[in-house]
Amino acid sequence: MDITEFVTRAGAVNCLGVVVSQGGEERVRHLWEPVERRNVYSISKSVTSLAVGMAESEGLLALDERLVDAFPDDLPAHVSDNLAAARVRDLLTMQLGQGRPYMLSVDKFSYESPDWVRLSLAQPFVNKPGSTFLYNNVGAYLAGILVQRRAGTDLVSYLMPRLFEPLGMYRPTWEVDALGNTFGAAGLMLGLDELHRLGQMLLQRGRWEGRQLVPESWVERACVKQVDSTRDVYGYGYLFWRGAHDSFEALTTASMDGESTGSSWSCIPTGTRT
Repeated sequence: MDITEFVTRAGAVNCLGVVVSQGGEERVRHLWEPVERRNVYSISKSVTSLAVGMAESEGLLALDERLVDAFPDDLPAHVSDNLAAARVRDLLTMQLGQGRPYMLSVDKFSYESPDWVRLSLAQPFVNKPGSTFLYNNVGAYLAGILVQRRAGTDLVSYLMPRLFEPLGMYRPTWEVDALGNTFGAAGLMLGLDELHRLGQMLLQRGRWEGRQLVPESWVERACVKQVDSTRDVYGYGYLFWRGAHDSFEALTTASMDGESTGSSWSCIPTGTRT
């Protein structure tokens, strides 16, 4: 496979590395810099989605649970009708109903209170849950908090025996909130080959080396279109983007020191993985 033109164009935009597999076999690898763990930003959301799927299969939570039941001690003094109607499923689809994005990297460490769960639920729920797409860190953050509370441990410890270790990963670093809870919306540190194995595992419907790591039913639900998005016509799953050719994606872009940076993994079920 001749990727000369791709290498030239990707190198011009500071691409650090790319791996392409087809049919479970690596076809292309090109590195501009040595592989090391880096902040994968919002790809963290898709890993949180996998944790939610595992927790659901273990009976720790249900997507139809109302948030007022899941977080009874974190609610504002006045619970609006929209907040009362919101369910765990709405945390995963970017249709929570809040009026603006919250818990963004640029402002979350300036909050006066360290209780980010209570702060998140206190934000106005201006729309009916499930009606309006708004890319927002609150949903993935609260979904990760719920898994941690029900499992009695942080997200990394929860995922080590279930996901990371079986995929050959040593314990990763993951950003925490002001009280030490894993921040499920961003801040996970992974390397290129670790992202590659995660994507290949999902293409294999959650299986890896003969073991079902993620419930197949969860992969089928999380990686298909659940709602329309404002990005394109392909829609959004459970903390996964949809793409062309029936693909599903975990991706992010961010700005650091005025320069754009990002990571992505895209899975095309017909056989190509990039």
